[in-house]
Amino acid sequence: MQDESRSISENSTWGIRRKYEQGKVSVNYTKFLGYEKGEDGNLAINEKQAKIVRRIYSDYLEGKGTNRIARELETEGVLNWNGKAKWYESTIRTMLSNEKFKGDALLQKTYTVDFLTKKRVKNKGEVPKYYVEESHPAIIDKDTWEAVQLEIERRRAFAEKYGIVKLDYATVDNPFAGRVICGCCGSTFGRKVWNSTDERIRRVVWRCNKKYEVKGIKSCENKHIDDKVLYQAFVGVFNSLVENKEYFLNKWKEGLQSENVLVRYKAREFIEIIKGAEVIDEFDVDLFFRIIEKMIAFEGNKIIVSLINGTEVEVVIE
Repeated sequence: MQDESRSISENSTWGIRRKYEQGKVSVNYTKFLGYEKGEDGNLAINEKQAKIVRRIYSDYLEGKGTNRIARELETEGVLNWNGKAKWYESTIRTMLSNEKFKGDALLQKTYTVDFLTKKRVKNKGEVPKYYVEESHPAIIDKDTWEAVQLEIERRRAFAEKYGIVKLDYATVDNPFAGRVICGCCGSTFGRKVWNSTDERIRRVVWRCNKKYEVKGIKSCENKHIDDKVLYQAFVGVFNSLVENKEYFLNKWKEGLQSENVLVRYKAREFIEIIKGAEVIDEFDVDLFFRIIEKMIAFEGNKIIVSLINGTEVEVVIE
């Protein structure tokens, strides 16, 4: 009986791989947000679901992290492919790197290792993979998809450079997490809450994580910085961009000619943001995530704010 099952499995596997070699794509559309079975039996775009996919890609390019995207979808009651308003960070990450949304298909990402249990494992080169271009209608255009891949890599490289363990862990309530860098030693700053004997007085500050790397011994001489100063610094930087918009708009137009699709995307976005912007009085968290990469703090009296497109603006703390 086992031999018969093995024979059937091997024949089936051979048939599937033969289809792959011929560029024939088979996708389980019932578990694939954004698509459904068309009248001809092939993948067709489900426009209602496709809007959710486009939103996820857009949100990510506008600076939101995968965890925040998942939480906002849940809060708004947006339904996943299974009809439930339950979203996971891992699901968002997988969607952002899935080539099928741009109309291509990488076939045989997994393969069966046990013909009886039908157990499948990730294909790490044990069997051939097949890449089929334009195998079905695209929900995400190729430039946007490529820009997202470059943004994923940019964030990964940033986290690796500064020793940040968890990607995109900044939140609406704590937007500076992982974005304040020590100008003295290059480490990240951590958020600390200083409580007074008076319970009504609560002070939030940011301090170099290496300041007391060894308990009781200073490893970095950089000073702490008040949380409110970081909020004020962003407001000041944004207003500086607005007040000098002609200079910055001309500077950013150069990015429109770049061969890098992410650079072109960010150039268009920054130009769009600043062109019609006016000075602001209060901190705007969505604006912060869209344009700021990091804030480098020096000796407690200077901050260099780096925008995602490479622009740097110095802020002096008085």
